[in-house]
Amino acid sequence: QVQLVESGGGSVQAGGSLRLSCAASGYTYSSISMGWFRQAPGEEREGVAAIYTGAGSTYYADSVKGRFTISQDNAKNTVYLQMNSLKPEDTAMYYCAAGGWVGSLSPADFGYWGQGTQVTVSS
Repeated sequence: QVQLVESGGGSVQAGGSLRLSCAASGYTYSSISMGWFRQAPGEEREGVAAIYTGAGSTYYADSVKGRFTISQDNAKNTVYLQMNSLKPEDTAMYYCAAGGWVGSLSPADFGYWGQGTQVTVSS
């Protein structure tokens, strides 16, 4: 059973930075697609960034390109989301997910989810 544990959320002022971490365990695949998603109150969950751990290929939503960077540490089975130049509209619960189709940012394509970590950006 794949388990995902997120950390690193918090409160920051607009223009600030945060780094989220997702520690994964319980899978034996040499390569897997992992992604970060977010959901604001009253909104649908949306894809933010994804990485295919085999090749290190990365994918981003247009709204975060140039500001967010997804990366991996294979030795630690951990995926990171570095978030810079944060905006109030980035405020949401951020979720880590695994097992999606390569290149997909659709929540429906991912089968394993963490519990989420809250990110709040104040103006």
